[in-house]
Amino acid sequence: MGTLTLIAVTATGLMAGVFFAFSVGVMPGLADLSPADARAAMRRINARIQNPVFLLMFLGTAVVCGIEVFQGRIAGGLLYVVGCFLLTMVVNVPMNNRLERTDDAYWPEYLSRWTLWNHVRGVACLASTVTLLLGF
Repeated sequence: MGTLTLIAVTATGLMAGVFFAFSVGVMPGLADLSPADARAAMRRINARIQNPVFLLMFLGTAVVCGIEVFQGRIAGGLLYVVGCFLLTMVVNVPMNNRLERTDDAYWPEYLSRWTLWNHVRGVACLASTVTLLLGF
């Protein structure tokens, strides 16, 4: 296994862990709060997650996995680029933006829909990790 693939495996595994933590801890915890408190907390989380460490990991992993695609590990690379990065940009980020602009009535829809797509991102990252390890 080359250095770039090792970096990709490690990074996709870390990202899978981030999404796993949200799916099994953060979102269920927020679900126990009132819509106003949960929405306020999620808005803070969304603001704080946009930090240099997370953004480097999230974006850097997309770049590394894109390179992996061109080096023949097509499945592993695409699982992250499409199943995590693009899905985040097309589904989760617009939902986060809407959460900023709407009132608390949007929270129940946001919670269920955002969490579902977060599960998909987590599975895609984990599948990326495994397929990169296997050389695909």
